[in-house]
Amino acid sequence: MAVSISVVVLLGIIVFVMIRSGWVRLWPALACAGFGFFLASTGVAPVIRDTLGAVAGWIARI
Repeated sequence: MAVSISVVVLLGIIVFVMIRSGWVRLWPALACAGFGFFLASTGVAPVIRDTLGAVAGWIARI
């Protein structure tokens, strides 16, 4: 749980900085957030979660 919360905070900061700097506009960022929200409710969500957990574990061992 702690890893997913920190990833959400980190990604939120990155998106905020990208919107403020002009690299990403607000509407495309909201569209991507909506896509991620709806993707999380599909059958692919456990695979994505397991993959990200494995990557986080791999990074933690370095």
